Amino acid sequence: MNQANTLDTKSADVRLRLEPELKAVANKVLNDAGLSLSDAIRIFLRQVVATRGMPFEIRQPNKASLRAMEEARATPRARFSSAKELFDELEKPQRKKRKTSAKK
Repeated sequence: MNQANTLDTKSADVRLRLEPELKAVANKVLNDAGLSLSDAIRIFLRQVVATRGMPFEIRQPNKASLRAMEEARATPRARFSSAKELFDELEKPQRKKRKTSAKK
């Protein structure tokens, strides 16, 4: 089927009411990925059909997961001004191990 015929078959409209901020942020994210909101909804619906249900699991986290998420949010995070600084920090334990094993 050529592109002209494909475009002719897309004649069903879907109307959706949602918060303006949600739409704006979603549009920004999708545009950065090279997709329109219509493209994303079309992909989602194709996945619903392909999986014969929601294409992802919808669930509430249990108490242990909620505690872990709260703990993770409360944990201070290291900040790095460059990728080199990050990799230097990641390699520190390895450097100490190398020096210790070299002395033995």
